[in-house]
Amino acid sequence: MGRSRKRKPLFEKVEVIDVAAEGKAMAKIDDKVLFIQHAVPGDIVDVQVNKKRKNYLEGYVTQYHTLSDIRVEPFCEHFGKCGGCKWQPLPYAEQLKYKQREVENNLKRLGKIELPEVDSIVGSEKTQFYRNKLEYTFSNKRWLDNDEMQMEEGSLERYGLGFHVPRMFDKVIDVKKCWLQDEPSNSIRLAIKKYALDNGLTFFDIRNHEGFLRTLIIRTTSTGEVMIIVAFYHEDVEKREGLLEHLKTEFPQITSLMYVINEKANDTIGDQDIICYNGQDFITEEMEELKFRIGPKSFYQTNSDQAYELYKITRDFAELKGDEIVYDLYTGTGTIANFVAKKAKKVVGIEYVPEAIEDAKLNSANNKIDNTSFYAGDMKDILNEQFISENGMPDTIIVDPPRAGMHEDVVNTLLKTNAPRIVYVSCNSATQARDLGLMDHKYKVTKVQPVDMFPHTHHVENVVQLELR
Repeated sequence: MGRSRKRKPLFEKVEVIDVAAEGKAMAKIDDKVLFIQHAVPGDIVDVQVNKKRKNYLEGYVTQYHTLSDIRVEPFCEHFGKCGGCKWQPLPYAEQLKYKQREVENNLKRLGKIELPEVDSIVGSEKTQFYRNKLEYTFSNKRWLDNDEMQMEEGSLERYGLGFHVPRMFDKVIDVKKCWLQDEPSNSIRLAIKKYALDNGLTFFDIRNHEGFLRTLIIRTTSTGEVMIIVAFYHEDVEKREGLLEHLKTEFPQITSLMYVINEKANDTIGDQDIICYNGQDFITEEMEELKFRIGPKSFYQTNSDQAYELYKITRDFAELKGDEIVYDLYTGTGTIANFVAKKAKKVVGIEYVPEAIEDAKLNSANNKIDNTSFYAGDMKDILNEQFISENGMPDTIIVDPPRAGMHEDVVNTLLKTNAPRIVYVSCNSATQARDLGLMDHKYKVTKVQPVDMFPHTHHVENVVQLELR
């Protein structure tokens, strides 16, 4: 006999009092916390609960009774459906305030460490069109709004090209205009969709794994270069070349036009052969006098302008004099390593992805930097006593790990080096706090600088300087 499902409550005229983790708003109902999507402090709303746990509830707004004095009008027509830019109703100054608070709270509450005064967060000059990379999904069953749901099935165009609806893997918002990436991004996406519809190209069925067009990646640089990667589910030379030739003709500014045939169950293309159809197989980003080669699989910070601010802070926190051996862990394509190389004796970079390491080596060679060396491998395996013996004891270590933070074995190896200084760059201050707690008995936090890379989201970068006790 199945368990009975009790109807979840609807709370009326709830006052939103704060911002919580992951960009959600917060209210209190008796002794429980209620997390709410798409609300800001000061709103008075009706909330339908859709998740009920022992200590908290989650829900969504069904009606706004009073709008907060601080609320601003969302600028994107897709707000509330698309999973991005959830903080649009919150003024940017308020966003920065909550991001600053999150960093401070995580380091104190989770890390349980002594902190210096945390420097004021570095905001982004651009709050729209700041990204240099977006990935879109083709779908033959796009998300329908309430009005469209009432229309007859045959009268609707169901093909869509855009972003996934949060927590619904098979639903895609058909994006009319995205405010995250500057032109020609929107124009290229819309042109691809129009050509596909005009020429009978099928869009991917995510559930049944059918269709021709699968995903689209658009990468741009501050130098004006553009990379397009179209992923097809299966090969059809005539149709593929027809689309790519159309893009080549309509958008001659495309620097790198690439494609991949991805027949796998998932959309990741890191393990696939990506083929250059026209132009070169990379684009170039510039920072100070340096040029960085970005291939189709290369990681590069997705906000180029703020990446420069982030790396300048990292270099300042390293306090290099010119005679240091520097280890750059999780080096990616060697951006930080090459950025600090002119102020160091030697920089050693380690990264898991072999293709990224090849780009890092090319970046050094292209910039005539001869005091770097790069190694590919799993950090916890490659960074050992033998490696340190061969490459020299580090004077300064820079770490920029993924959101999960550092493996405990890596932390233990760092502690054994007795490096006088560590600079920890993080995109997740919660896991950063955990790692800092593990190092606290040996390293003291001396500087903390949050940096906002992603306006209108809850995400925040943080740079920490540690000194050997």
